[in-house]
Parts: sequence; structure tokens; C-alpha cells
Amino acid sequence: MISEKTDYRKYLDPAFVSKLKSLELKAKMVVEGFMVGLHKSPYHGFSVEFSEHRSYNQGDPIKNIDWKVYGKSERFYIKQYEEETNLICSVLIDISKSMDFKNEGAITKLEYANTLAAGLIYLMQQQQDATGLTLYSDKIEKQLPPKSNRVYLKTLLTAIEAVEPSNQTNTAACLFEVAEKIKKRGLVIVLSDLFDDPKKIIDSLKRLHFKKNEVIVFQILDPIEKSFAFGKDAIFVDKETDEEMTTQPYQIQRAYQESLAEYIEHIKTECLNNGIEYNLIDTSTPYDKAIFSYFKKRSRLN
Repeated sequence: MISEKTDYRKYLDPAFVSKLKSLELKAKMVVEGFMVGLHKSPYHGFSVEFSEHRSYNQGDPIKNIDWKVYGKSERFYIKQYEEETNLICSVLIDISKSMDFKNEGAITKLEYANTLAAGLIYLMQQQQDATGLTLYSDKIEKQLPPKSNRVYLKTLLTAIEAVEPSNQTNTAACLFEVAEKIKKRGLVIVLSDLFDDPKKIIDSLKRLHFKKNEVIVFQILDPIEKSFAFGKDAIFVDKETDEEMTTQPYQIQRAYQESLAEYIEHIKTECLNNGIEYNLIDTSTPYDKAIFSYFKKRSRLN
């Protein structure tokens, strides 16, 4: 257990967390670091025992208000009972070869996605949310249906820990397939670099949302994929096709940055216009930024 005297920030640092042995330990430390951080942050209202309480809504029985929590926070919270936690969550991880890249980051995009996914799943299971997992590349590689029992946590984390990057990416087709398979609406979390046709990606995300799901997208990049600051002659190798190209990065850096910015803005705008939450994350970003985005979304779904 991380105490408030411990420097909780190191447990949110990808470089530090990557040195921990098991994925379960990484997930636990990330979540505990996040929760300690909430107590120290301006977002203190979110830091009430999230797995056991929700905000009071007009019409809730007053007898269910937790007055001890009110005494500490001066806010009204309702004690949650197990039968109230009926959220269904699906976590989708892009495990294609393009995710197996690192340059300036301490870890690959896939390692970052795996640890973030593990932390989110650990948090959801603590809240008795039914949680499932989909691993995909150019096809669905593995799919585990949502379940809410604590024993299932190990099954999900074991599946993530066994991941090997493979094949080319086809995010759009895989998201569309997942959308067609989902029978009960819930929360869908997508972790990918989104290196695919943007129009097709947006169409698939819209399909997920059209079926009454709440959707959170995390586009995960290595810092150098945003800056393109290589600074010398280089040979670029496509991770998925092994195709090579020799170029002088500084000559095309500005054009690259402008093209990427336009691409990201397009994805972000389309997500916003269609009620989909979009987050751009690089692999040096502390995990709390991403988890807080989930946390806010989850609190609105109570």
C-alpha cells in the first residue's frame, strides 16, 4: 500500500513502473499511485472511496447518504451496494507491429498500452464492473467477454502479459467487428496508435457509439512520432511491412509535423462531434493523465 508520505508520482512514471516485475504489480502500483495523487490534487472531490460511493442525485433516498463521508468532504455521497455496479466495460488493445516501437520513450507503445489497460482493468474490477478484453492486429487475436468477479482479474492480466506484437494493423475493421458483437451497451476503451485510414477509424468509432456505448480513445505515440526530431540521415523501416526508406529527417520534419497535426486534429474533432472522448498520450506521459480521463467518464455513468 502506498502511503501519502511516499512519492506516489514515481508509481505513475512509465520508466519506473516498467522495472516492476509482474503486470499485476504494475497495475496495482499505478492505481494506488493514482488514488494517493487524487488526495493531494485539486480534484479532491473525486477521491472519496470511489468503489463504494457515488454522488447524491435528486430523488435518492436520504437514508442512504453516508454522513461520515459528508463530515469529511462536506459533500453528499450515497453508499453503493453491489447490485448497483452494473457497468459493462470492454478494453481494446492494438497489438499490431506498429505498436512495438520506442525511441525517446522508455517503453514501447504496446508496453505503455498494456500497463495502462492493466491499471484500468484493475480499477474496474475493484469497483465490481464487468470487464472484458479484446486484443487485435489486422484481425481479432483474442477476445474475453466481460465478467465482474475478482478471480477474472488474473485471467485478463495473464492474457495481456502474454501479448506479442504481430501482423499489420486494421483498427477500423476490428473496431467494427467488436461493435457488431457487443450485445449490451457499456463503456468501450480503445488503446492504439491509430495508424490506419482515419475515415474508416471514425466510421467504426461512430458505430460503437451508435450502439449506445460510451467510448474513450487513447491514441498512444512515442514522443519522437510527434516531433520527428531525428536530426540526421536515417533509414526508416516500416515495422509491419519491413519496407525501408532512406531520408534526411530535418528536411521533411516541418511537413511531417504539419501532416501529423492535421491528422490528429481531424481525429480529435470527429470524436468530439460524435460524443467520443479522445486523448492523445505519449509513452513518457504519467499514467494518471489517462486514468483520470477514465475516472471522469466513469463518474458520469453512475
